[in-house]
Amino acid sequence: MSTFPEALHPVRGGFVLVDPDRGTALRTIPFQYNPDTLTRTLQPQGIGKEPGDRLEALRLKGPAQEQFKFDAEFDAAAAPDKYPDGLHPVLSALELSIYPTVRQLQHEDTLARNGQIEVAPLESPLLVLVLGPKRVVPVRITEFSVTEELFDGALNPVRAKVGIGVRVLTVDDLGHQHHGGVLYLTYQGRKEGFAQSVRNPISDVGTPKV
Repeated sequence: MSTFPEALHPVRGGFVLVDPDRGTALRTIPFQYNPDTLTRTLQPQGIGKEPGDRLEALRLKGPAQEQFKFDAEFDAAAAPDKYPDGLHPVLSALELSIYPTVRQLQHEDTLARNGQIEVAPLESPLLVLVLGPKRVVPVRITEFSVTEELFDGALNPVRAKVGIGVRVLTVDDLGHQHHGGVLYLTYQGRKEGFAQSVRNPISDVGTPKV
């Protein structure tokens, strides 16, 4: 699609489920409130395995492995008419991004009862994390915890905090031609553009001797 990945930007931060073949958005799950804090960790992917390996010390075999951790808060207490089921819909939409569908599970059961095994299960939708227009990244959820803090009379949760950890999927995970791979290259390319704007960062202390 000519509008990919620009078409994946919701109004607020959130997740977008994307058809992995067509690159079209299947569902958008916006955050009710943008996260207050965000923790990012990066692990370099070097070739050298042992300290002192001078031939490989400066070589990289792929993009760094990047992880995000943050809390997403949701509150339906102030508008019960708008949320008759409380937060069940939004929590289910988030949770089901890490589940196979009921149809897939039933299909696997049918194959198993017939003595068959599905070698390559169907590809699930691509999960894209959107944290503003400058951070639109394909991810896989690695941690997911829900703290339900308030309930209505039917015990529907109406206030909840969701702790989420994700790992950024790179071209090493998805390939260069996959829609997620294209999205990752756009993300890293934007980082490189930001880095180019930093000129002579050590000019005030002189040029180091090599």
